[in-house]
Amino acid sequence: MTPTPSTAQLALAAPFTLGGLTLRNRLVATAHATAAVTDGAPTETDAAYWRRLTQGGAGMVITGGTAVAPESTLPQRYLTEAWRPEIKDAVRRRAEAITDGGAVAVAQLVHLGRETLGAGTYYAPVSAAAVRSPREATAPHPLSTEEVRGVVDAFRISAANSVQAGFHGVELHAGHGYLLAQFLSRVNNTRDDEYGDRIALPAQVIDAIRTEIGELPIGVRVSVEPGENSGLGLDDLIELLPRLCAAAPFAYVNITTGVRNTYVPGMATTRPPLLESVARLRSAVALPLLVSQGFRSVTDIERALDSGADLVGMARPFIADPDFARKVIADDERSVRPCTGCNEGCRTFEPTGSCSVNPELGPPGAAGRPAVPLLLTRPVEPLSRTLPDSRSEPVAVLGAGPAGMECAMALARSGAEVTVFDKARQVGGQARLASLGPHRSGWQKFVDYQREQLAALGVRVLLGAFPGADDMAAYTQIVLATGAEEEPVPVPGELRTLTSTDFLRRYGDVVPEALGVAVLDDGFGWWQGISAVESALSAGAREVTVITPGTGFATGLSPENRTQLMNRLTGAPLRVVAMSTATSTTADGVRLRHVLDGQQIHLAADILVTVGERRPHRPDFTPAAHQTVRAVGDCVVPRRIAHAVAEGRAAAAAVAARAAQPL
Repeated sequence: MTPTPSTAQLALAAPFTLGGLTLRNRLVATAHATAAVTDGAPTETDAAYWRRLTQGGAGMVITGGTAVAPESTLPQRYLTEAWRPEIKDAVRRRAEAITDGGAVAVAQLVHLGRETLGAGTYYAPVSAAAVRSPREATAPHPLSTEEVRGVVDAFRISAANSVQAGFHGVELHAGHGYLLAQFLSRVNNTRDDEYGDRIALPAQVIDAIRTEIGELPIGVRVSVEPGENSGLGLDDLIELLPRLCAAAPFAYVNITTGVRNTYVPGMATTRPPLLESVARLRSAVALPLLVSQGFRSVTDIERALDSGADLVGMARPFIADPDFARKVIADDERSVRPCTGCNEGCRTFEPTGSCSVNPELGPPGAAGRPAVPLLLTRPVEPLSRTLPDSRSEPVAVLGAGPAGMECAMALARSGAEVTVFDKARQVGGQARLASLGPHRSGWQKFVDYQREQLAALGVRVLLGAFPGADDMAAYTQIVLATGAEEEPVPVPGELRTLTSTDFLRRYGDVVPEALGVAVLDDGFGWWQGISAVESALSAGAREVTVITPGTGFATGLSPENRTQLMNRLTGAPLRVVAMSTATSTTADGVRLRHVLDGQQIHLAADILVTVGERRPHRPDFTPAAHQTVRAVGDCVVPRRIAHAVAEGRAAAAAVAARAAQPL
C-alpha cells in the first residue's frame, strides 16, 4: 500500500511555475556532475545517470560541470564543453534523459576564471583583476575590456547550444568564487572600466543569452562567501541581486554558500547553512527563490519553504538515493538511503563520481560499483533436502556492520530467509565506531537507516553472541562480514597507551585525567588519527600533538574535507611533528626520532594514542560439507565503507543466483 502524503509533505509536493514551465514539485537536483565525459562530450553513462535520477521524481534537474570556453577547461577534459556545436548530440542525450523522466532540465554554465581546481591547466587563469585567489599560488591574468566581451559571447554561444540540444533553460554560475562571482566581489573586482560596476558582466551575459533563447528561463546561482572581508557576503548579495534583476531580468535566483573546498560541506555541517537566512533573503529578493546546500531532511526542507523559499535544492542526497523526491513526497522518508556528507566517492572522480553508500553507482560500462565477495568454501556434497518453492536457502550473515547489513537487506528483498549475528551489542561495526568522533555523525545516520530497513524487512538480528557450531549447521549459505580489528603499536615504556579504537570509545572519561594527548599516526593521514585529535580537543585536552612519519597532517583527506578540518581546528592547541616516529615512552612523555636524520627529542604527554594497522577478523569455525561461505568487507581486506557496502550487495546477489539454479 502506498503511503498517503501528510499535510506537511504537501508543500514540497506542490507544483511550481517557473518561466512558463511547470515543475512537478519543489525539489530541485542542483548542479553536479559525475565526470562521465570524454573529450568534453557527455557519454552514455552520463545520460544513464541523469535518466535514473530523474525517474526518482525531482521537479527540476540542473546539470553542472559545463564550461563555456577553452580557458575554463581542465586537461582531463571531463567538463562538458558547451561552446562546441559538434557535441550537441551528446548533450541532447543528456537533456532527453531528464525531460523524458518528467523533470525540467536546466544546464548550468560556468567559467572558472582564476580557479584552476588544482589542475595544471593549459591556459592562463583569468579574472576581473590581478587579485590572487587564496586557493592558488599566483595571481591571474586580468581580462581586458575586449576579453570580457569575449566572455559574454562565450556564455551566449554555450546557452544557445544547450537550449538547441533540448534543455529548457540555463543557470549562470555566479557563485563559489568562479569568474562571474569574481566580478561581483568588491574585493576581487578593482576595475576602473565599465565592468567595474559589479553587476555589469552578469547583466550583459543575461541580455546576450536572452537574444538566443527568448523567454526560456535563465537562473543565476550565487553564493555567500565565508569571511567578513570576502567581498561577497550575505549583505553584498542582498544589495546586488535586486540591482542585477532590475538591469537584466532573470527567472530565478539560486542561493548557496562557500567557495572551492568549502561549498561541499562535510559531516561537520549538520544543518543547512542558509536556513536561518531564508526569511531575510525572501524579503530582499522578489524573484522565485531556490535555496540550496545541506538540505537532507523533510523537516529542514519544509522549514525553508515555510520561511519563503519557493524551491529547495540538493545534490548529494540525490546521488545517494535518486528516489529521494519520490520517497519523501510519499511520506516515506525513513526509506531514503542517506547522504552521510563524507565527501569521498562523490568528490574523487576515479574515473567518475560515485557514492560511498550507493553501490549502484559504478564506473562507465559497469552496472554498479565493481565488487566480488571472497569465496572461502564451496559445498562438497549435495543438499539432502528439497528447497522450498521460493528456492531460498537459509542464510547466516555474521557481522552487523555496513557490509553485513547491506547483504542482509538485499537478501531479504530477494525473498531469502536470513539471520544476522554480531557479538557486539549494537549494530554498525566500524561505521558506528567512526561516528563516535566529533563531526562524524553522518555514519550513524547510515547505520540507523540500515538497522531500520532490516527491521522493516523482518530480518532477525541477534546481538551479543555468535552462533555455535550446532546453530550454524542449519544454514547452507554463510556470509562473513566480521570486520577488522586495530593492532596495537608496540611502543615500549611507561606512558599510558591506547589504540585509536579504544580512545574513541573512552575519550570522554580518559582526557580529563590526561590533558596532554599525543597521537601517533600511521602516516596515511586518515580519519582514525584525525578523529582521535578532534575527540581529545572536544574533551578539553590542554594540548594535542600529532606525531606522524608522513610529511603532514590529514594528508589522506579530500581537499574539501581537509580544508574544512583545518578551518575547524584554527586556534586549537594542536601541534604537528612530521616525519617522526615514537621509539619509547617515559612516565611523562614520548621519545621521538626523526625518520630522516635520526635526531631524537622528548615530547611531554600524559597519554599516547596510537593508530595501528587494521587487520581482518574472521571467526574460527569449520564449515560443514553442505555450506558455502563467502567473506565481504573489512574481513577480506580493511578498506572504505564503499567497498563494504558494494561487497555486501554483491554477496547477496551471489547467494540469490545460487538459489535460482535448477536442482
